[in-house]
Amino acid sequence: MLKFFSPNSFSSLRVMACMVLLGGLAACQSAPQPPTPIATTAPAPSISGQVPQSDEITFAFEPFTGAPGNIADMLSEMIGSAARKENITLVRRVGAAATYRVNGFLSATGQPSNGTVFYVFDIVDSSGRRVKRISGTETTGGASGDPWQAVGAGTLSRIATRSMVEIRAWLNR
Repeated sequence: MLKFFSPNSFSSLRVMACMVLLGGLAACQSAPQPPTPIATTAPAPSISGQVPQSDEITFAFEPFTGAPGNIADMLSEMIGSAARKENITLVRRVGAAATYRVNGFLSATGQPSNGTVFYVFDIVDSSGRRVKRISGTETTGGASGDPWQAVGAGTLSRIATRSMVEIRAWLNR
């Protein structure tokens, strides 16, 4: 029986294969990025360096992620109503200029006896940096199957009201 490789040559081949693999992976990596700044809750200064007055501040809510269309539409209406009560100016046209954009994320879980809606609203400045996060949960009734079936107007109204009250408190600090 002929031996083409000695046991030491297999070890050398493994080391070489690992080095080639690691070299290939290293080549796929992008250049190091600077660290992301720590998010603060301070409003971003305008171009002139002045912090805008709260009556000059506008918010544009982006389409919600995670909620079905009918729930997202109902929540949008309730946020509009709650914003008016808190004297918060919303920009309703898609792509319109606003001081801050709000990205909303919602999810629902449930059992036949009860359920929960989880919500997160990230307020970002014109550079896309998050300046404020609002999050919470709301309890719903139970539903078998789709937990969104148990989410009603009362639940969405509480989410909208609490979110707008928190935005108002943030603006008034």
